[in-house]
Amino acid sequence: MKTKNEQQLLYINRINKVVDYIDDHLNKDLSLDKLAEIACFSTFHFHRVFSALLDETPNNYITRRRIEKIAGRLLFLRKDESLTNLALDSGFNSIHSFSRAFRRFYGMSASEFKKRGQKEFSKIGKTESKNGANNVSFEKYFYSMDNLKKWLKMKTTVEVKEMPELKMVQVRHQGSYKEIGKAFEVLMKWAGPRGLLNFPKTKMAGVYYDSPRVTDESKMQSSACITIEYDVEVSGQISKITIPSGKFAVGRFELKVDEFEKAWNSMSLWVPENNFEIRDGHFHEIYHNDAEQHPERKWVVDICIPVE
Repeated sequence: MKTKNEQQLLYINRINKVVDYIDDHLNKDLSLDKLAEIACFSTFHFHRVFSALLDETPNNYITRRRIEKIAGRLLFLRKDESLTNLALDSGFNSIHSFSRAFRRFYGMSASEFKKRGQKEFSKIGKTESKNGANNVSFEKYFYSMDNLKKWLKMKTTVEVKEMPELKMVQVRHQGSYKEIGKAFEVLMKWAGPRGLLNFPKTKMAGVYYDSPRVTDESKMQSSACITIEYDVEVSGQISKITIPSGKFAVGRFELKVDEFEKAWNSMSLWVPENNFEIRDGHFHEIYHNDAEQHPERKWVVDICIPVE
């Protein structure tokens, strides 16, 4: 008979599999029955466990992820790109169902969101109105677009290249990206006794599924990862993740902890400025050192954005 703690870890592992599946199949039909089957739960039990662990229902989670994915693309949508096609390719049945969901979530139409967001290159945060609806407040970044470009040139030369497949184990994290260190602590404690920490050959990586510009901080999803050389057994909070090989815009930086957000903003700006398009894929960073060993306590890191 499983202990209570073992049962909780089993539930976390199963729900993590579902979350990974959703993120990889947002443009597909994600029925409750299908997701419950992946989790090996009855439909009723799956809905209850998922809602308890993520603090939102499966349907709300799927809709939010689809809307936020589109919102992130809207900021850099080209004139020849169709919003209808973008909505349909992201899993909505029609432009009308997307429009209703988008307005309900952000309190404005997608076209207004795009116009305001592109004009200000804004950080978007949701605030609760008196009637419980989400409103959007626009807050300018501390750094202008020109300053971001200049800062990027001083810090790195961005290279677009084919990156090899990365096989890794992960611990999922929900919440502020600044707190992903907690997930890395869990991962390191698990990996050490299993002989998986063979630095510098072993690489640590962070995978980020949301943009702070469009997702509430408490809902942001990320993964703390390490590369593996061979297949390993996983359970509980530990699961496997593979980043397929593909084309990425890669910038190598030496960063203090408070510079990561600025580096990501600069890289996100570099992509459309240099006539590349963001494709579906894993936004991630690969760490090449331990900042504690650096004379200036800086991380040597590659920021990798999937492009086509």
